[in-house]
Amino acid sequence: MGRHTLEGNPPIEVTLRHSARAKRLSLRVSRLDGRVTLTLPKHAAAREGVSFLREKEAWLRGHLADIKPVMSLALEKTVLFRGEPCAIIPSSSRKAAFDGNRILVHPSRPIGAQIKGLFRQQARNALAAASDRYASAVGRTYSRLTIRDTRSRWGSCTAEGALMYSWRLIMAPPAVLDYVAAHEVAHLVEMNHQPAFWSVVAGVCPDYEVHRRWLRQNGDQLHQVSFDD
Repeated sequence: MGRHTLEGNPPIEVTLRHSARAKRLSLRVSRLDGRVTLTLPKHAAAREGVSFLREKEAWLRGHLADIKPVMSLALEKTVLFRGEPCAIIPSSSRKAAFDGNRILVHPSRPIGAQIKGLFRQQARNALAAASDRYASAVGRTYSRLTIRDTRSRWGSCTAEGALMYSWRLIMAPPAVLDYVAAHEVAHLVEMNHQPAFWSVVAGVCPDYEVHRRWLRQNGDQLHQVSFDD
């Protein structure tokens, strides 16, 4: 693992990573925080990577310019919950709670942590209910359900029937959260993404393509909210 600074205005910090699996040079820009990683084949020279960076500089700067800044949470700001903006309002209660389309938080405690705890619990409840409903529909059962803050996927299903979801799905419209649950439960029937799998998804969530498209177009904004105070 190494680093290289691509000179310019502004300079760009790039992480250089050698991989035994890599067959060619590849450049990745994280849409969450703008981190740039250049992966090189195991025996490729660093100078080869630097030359590649210079060739791709215009492309790289264009992608970095499109990345929106991370949004932190504070009083009087709004945050998405079930697809709708909720205002963050101070309260004397020590525990975050909902009041209509407002989220009440204690101003002397970390605001992001309060809302994160509230969202995680709401996500677990909603995803468990959706998973139970879809599992019953396909005639299967799952072994356990885990809630995490995943960055690379919205959900997963193991061969042992363990379901995992990102709690940030509670920020998306309810139908989108339901689609992800339908998708992962369908893996209890088909552990692949072949036509038979999508047939199972369509059987329990006929308009899944609409919700899948929403995640592709809007999923980044769910990750751009920082719950770290």
